[in-house]
Amino acid sequence: MEKFRLEKDTLGEVQVPADKYWGAQTQRSRENFQIGTEKMPLEVVYALTLVKKAAAEVNHDLGKLEKNKMGAILTVCDQTLKGEFDQHFPLAVWQTGSGTQTNMNVNEVIANRANDLLSSQGSKERIHPNDDVNMSQSSNDTFPAAMHVAAYIKITEKLIPALNDLKSTLITKEKDFMNLVKIGRTHLQDATPITLGQEISGWRAMLEKNESMIKESSKYVLDLAIGGTAVGTGINAHPQFGDKVAEKLTAYTGYPFRASSNKFHALTSHDEIVFLHGSIKALAADLMKIANDIRWLASGPRSGIGELIIPANEPGSSIMPGKVNPTQSEALTMVACQIFGNDSTIGFAASQGNFELNVFKPVIIYNLIQSITLLTDSIRSFNEKCAIGIEANKEVINKHVERSLMLVTALNPYIGYEKAAEIAKLAFKENCTLKEAAEKTGYVTPNQFDEWIKPNNMV
Repeated sequence: MEKFRLEKDTLGEVQVPADKYWGAQTQRSRENFQIGTEKMPLEVVYALTLVKKAAAEVNHDLGKLEKNKMGAILTVCDQTLKGEFDQHFPLAVWQTGSGTQTNMNVNEVIANRANDLLSSQGSKERIHPNDDVNMSQSSNDTFPAAMHVAAYIKITEKLIPALNDLKSTLITKEKDFMNLVKIGRTHLQDATPITLGQEISGWRAMLEKNESMIKESSKYVLDLAIGGTAVGTGINAHPQFGDKVAEKLTAYTGYPFRASSNKFHALTSHDEIVFLHGSIKALAADLMKIANDIRWLASGPRSGIGELIIPANEPGSSIMPGKVNPTQSEALTMVACQIFGNDSTIGFAASQGNFELNVFKPVIIYNLIQSITLLTDSIRSFNEKCAIGIEANKEVINKHVERSLMLVTALNPYIGYEKAAEIAKLAFKENCTLKEAAEKTGYVTPNQFDEWIKPNNMV
């Protein structure tokens, strides 16, 4: 039978599981918001923990928090950041729109664990979740600050490295196939030749541009709401509190966080995240394009285009033996669809900043963190299980080049567009080669055709 202890808040006493460090406000949230299975991401919990750690140091430096209390809080924050208390953060995303209950969850866990440490040291001091851990703060400034910290760290340490790994793979493939001439395609129809390396260079350039846009838009979430407290005025906080907390966060992480110059904006607007997620959506759109191109080019293998050979990672069918499906492309494109939906959710939620506070913060950060996580994981999977193993089917590629009617484009400068079109139509109608059709029209001799139609010179 589960054991409980009594915890008290301003509304009275609440039964809390005896083996958990959370307190009354966390328990009330658990009971009042039994909605869905989506939990507040641990990335947000860890970012809030970093804010609490910085706040404790700054409050001590400003003469507001006793040294023993600061030391206990810092110890618990470090333990939390190591993942030692992950099971003590159980709250749903679907809670108060300010994130207050998650802020209090973090405050309560830190306070209760810190009190255990103080007791073990023989100290009679007690740490209060509001008065000490939340000193000089409000959920209204700590939660949006944590949103930005979590997003910047996740993008910098997870998404960008995964993106660079895939980009490196494409650079290698680009070099390997730079001289392999193939038929280009526009409108899903044959076009003039390019090399496979040139085609891949387009994909590589997409990722380079995506990386640049994500890094640029990430700069805006370096601005933090901390120091604004309840409505942006900074009530109950030292005037330098926000700046000093940002300095501590920079020291902890190595990233140049700064207190927002306008806290009223920082509490009520999430335009920085809308902008940032827009660049993430752009990456998802390009990945959709790359994944689709690869599965089209690998289609068949005998009755499709079949110019690429993709790794066979698992059986493709429960009924058709030997079938290989482009499963990594399918997973990546499904993730892209999810990111498109997340972008709409973030945009709608960010538009709901009423007066001094946006109250859609949990759903905004949940979707942002999910997008970053899904893209990071799917990019790594796609790179390792598909892109690295892509091979060119040179026999099929050469066959398509030889049979393409669009090589006739090279004749335009010599005989004009209309005569060249006549040759292409005749070749298609009589199912003969371009060279045979050209000779039949009398517009081009066999020697001229060989001299003018050279696919290697058309790329």
